[in-house]
Amino acid sequence: MSSNGLQGRKVLFIGGTGVISSACSRRAAELGADLYLLNRNVSSVRPAPEGATLLSADVRDADGVRAALKGQEFDVVVSFLGFTAEQVARDIELFGGRTGQYVFISSASTYRKPTARLPVAESVPLENPNSAYARDKIACEELLGRAHHEQRLPVTVVRPSHTYDRTALPFDGGWTVVERMRQGKEVLVHGDGTSLWTLTHHTDFALGFTGLLGNPEALGETFHITGDEVLSWDQIYRSVADAAGVEPRLVHVPSDAIAAQDTKWGESLIGDKAHSMIFDNTKVRRLVPEFAASIPFSQGAREIVAWHDEDPARRVVDTRIDAVMDRLIETHRPRLS
Repeated sequence: MSSNGLQGRKVLFIGGTGVISSACSRRAAELGADLYLLNRNVSSVRPAPEGATLLSADVRDADGVRAALKGQEFDVVVSFLGFTAEQVARDIELFGGRTGQYVFISSASTYRKPTARLPVAESVPLENPNSAYARDKIACEELLGRAHHEQRLPVTVVRPSHTYDRTALPFDGGWTVVERMRQGKEVLVHGDGTSLWTLTHHTDFALGFTGLLGNPEALGETFHITGDEVLSWDQIYRSVADAAGVEPRLVHVPSDAIAAQDTKWGESLIGDKAHSMIFDNTKVRRLVPEFAASIPFSQGAREIVAWHDEDPARRVVDTRIDAVMDRLIETHRPRLS
């Protein structure tokens, strides 16, 4: 079934203006969906697509959501803003029996790491003791699995990996890394820089994602949707440096050392980015044969740097992360004998 099956379908996105969901909203609208966005605040950076109906409510307020929906039913409901089992339980109560498909956005961070084999298929066990975010997503998936089997909730689970748009640098600290590069400072890269990572442009993700909406073969199934380009972290840093017009000075620091200095940063590494992750997209392509990831990160990096350079206010330096980088680099900088 092709993604043109969205024509005329009544679709609700909970969210719809975030990094991932904004591209999905635009594509769903282009495909002719009768699109509704339930959101507390519509982003000025990523505006709602023309023709979408905006419903204002705080997704954490079940009574407010009920009032905004006014008893409407939908062919498809997509939750981009479900992060805990409690939030998903509210969705089950709200939408059970009122939608033909409930799509939950989980995360590829839920997969066990290090994985026994690459590329990763959807059958890899879910286990991540090093990431609270991943553990919460796993709990959400388990709850939805029970609802699907016991209550016949028509569930589809989608696990994005590292998906970005022009606003989102792939580094902890964001623009801080580019600012250091442009100032000629050394830049910290976790590990030895050779672990492999998959970056997905949000418009590529949307192409695969919208093909699952309203697709009866997707019910009760789980899919990841990622790009096919595989880069080492050194290559990722060099792509951004090239887009910024500089030659980077990279210093490699063990992830454990970073975690010892900064718990939150360390969790994002040890629980995810420090491990090589390559994905097998065979399953989503079986249902969405038109899905192809066509935007390389070299192009994405240029989009990111250009967007930040358009407005100085966007080039925000995280002084805390900057100081942590200085301390770690000073400790781990290669010494000349």
